[in-house]
Amino acid sequence: MIVCGLPGVGKTTIAKDLAPLIDAVVLSTDKIRKELIPNPTYKKEEKRLIYNVLFIVTKYLHKAGINCILDATFNTENSRKELRKKLGLSQEQICLVECICPEDIVISRLKDRTNDCSDADISIYKKMKRIYKPIKGEHIIINTNRQPSKANAKDIVSQILKKKKKK
Repeated sequence: MIVCGLPGVGKTTIAKDLAPLIDAVVLSTDKIRKELIPNPTYKKEEKRLIYNVLFIVTKYLHKAGINCILDATFNTENSRKELRKKLGLSQEQICLVECICPEDIVISRLKDRTNDCSDADISIYKKMKRIYKPIKGEHIIINTNRQPSKANAKDIVSQILKKKKKK
């Protein structure tokens, strides 16, 4: 499962609440970055390293039969295609959850952020918003401002179960 979206939209919170419901581990690019690079520069080469580590760990866990939730921006269609290709998974084998939230709430969350693995601030949010590409194809959209996070996580699970019944 991929939980993606812009900084501050609630990806990490949703991923943490969703994990016990689907018996999954959460793999976060923010956490991987902090573990590997004490003072990140967020340059292209660094980003490539972080995502490659994410792909390697995900592939290993998937082959071991462990459910994974990837908590990352995946802000372009190319990044999402690369994920499927590197993992060797079809679109049907990946559940994509896009977190959205009104901008005023996101900005408030980013201003209030403390002791967080993410270094994203308002300027990063605005920069990423300019380059964000809409998700093509079937996916679940969750507005993280509408209800408590645990309710959103349960909503995601019910949407997944409905899709499985249709197939």
